[in-house]
Amino acid sequence: MTTFFEGDSNLLTAGAFEFVLDSELKRAVRSQNYLTLVMVEASRESDGGAAPADDGTLRDVAGLIGRELRDADLIGHTGRGTLALALLDADMEHAERVINRLVTRLEGHGFPAPLRIVLGAASYPTHAVDAGALTREALARPVARWRGGLHAPADQH
Repeated sequence: MTTFFEGDSNLLTAGAFEFVLDSELKRAVRSQNYLTLVMVEASRESDGGAAPADDGTLRDVAGLIGRELRDADLIGHTGRGTLALALLDADMEHAERVINRLVTRLEGHGFPAPLRIVLGAASYPTHAVDAGALTREALARPVARWRGGLHAPADQH
């Protein structure tokens, strides 16, 4: 039996997110609507540098982020230390407002260890027209940066 969600969360697995993103992009093409992909890269900081955040930390971040998304929007675990958000019928202007709310939500959360989060975004059809290109563009286009957690000075944007 194939599972689309991780555990008992609303976090799509990587394969499920890829499938749904592709389907939603096709819908956006047919209906001539926007779709914006937001990539969330989380890393743990330590004396020796940074490493991708573990799955537990990602679930915590996803839980915070999920509170700011509409029911129709999607959130998925796409790789080690990486989450993706598909904001349906949303252009970059709308995505930037969502990202600002996400940063505010992160600032209000007490992470137990130093954490760095980079949020990048790209929009269909402005930046790319297929899922792979949209993902690459979102990773290459940081919109906000946040740093916080216990013993880490906060510096965002």
